[in-house]
Amino acid sequence: MTWTGAFGRGCRVLLYAIVRGLALTRISPNVLTFLGLVINTIAAILFGYANPTNYSRLFAYAGLVIIGAGIFDMVDGRVARATGQVTTFGAFFDSVIDRYSDVALFFGLLVYYARGNHFFYLVLVAFVMVSSVMVSYTRARAESLIGSCKVGFMERPERVVLVIIGALFARWGAMAPVLWVLAVLSTTTIIHRIAYTYQQTRILDAQAAEAAAAQQAMAASKEGNKPQPAKGKGPQQIPSFN
Repeated sequence: MTWTGAFGRGCRVLLYAIVRGLALTRISPNVLTFLGLVINTIAAILFGYANPTNYSRLFAYAGLVIIGAGIFDMVDGRVARATGQVTTFGAFFDSVIDRYSDVALFFGLLVYYARGNHFFYLVLVAFVMVSSVMVSYTRARAESLIGSCKVGFMERPERVVLVIIGALFARWGAMAPVLWVLAVLSTTTIIHRIAYTYQQTRILDAQAAEAAAAQQAMAASKEGNKPQPAKGKGPQQIPSFN
């Protein structure tokens, strides 16, 4: 077994132990989801409080806090399945809270760049924040129309990992390139999903048109096969005897 395989196995064992421990407490998975938001908010506060003299330290702390929040993101669904608390609302609540967590982190970065008078990166972070929301929205809206839209690379786990990398290695200026990568790949993912949804909806529209035409043809056929009323003789004309 390679060292990477051993590390992965060790992480799985630790994750399962955490899930088992939380399952024994019978804690609601929705509470775990909300705790993840609270912890991400703490990371956002650390971003916002950073300044040019302490940003490398506070960004590193924020990265570690985001890792802690990620544990709650990983275990809430597993705890729900382990305790038989899987609900439709739980999936909805998890998705909504994830959006708030994303926005909270980028909002913290907005505050940091605003306090440092870095207007360009302030705009860049705002663009990334909007793009991260739109990546999720395009998938949700597309799946309400075509059933599944999992195309594209920049999902939430990838975004979180990149933000963690930018935070932990902020001392070496990693956050700026991370923001550029997020901006480019998030936009690419949005365009990919729009194009994919366009193709799939055209197929669905064509199928719907064919089904409607077939239904109309069947209705016309039934109408044509109906027995026609017999044509009787018209009233005989009575001769006139004048």
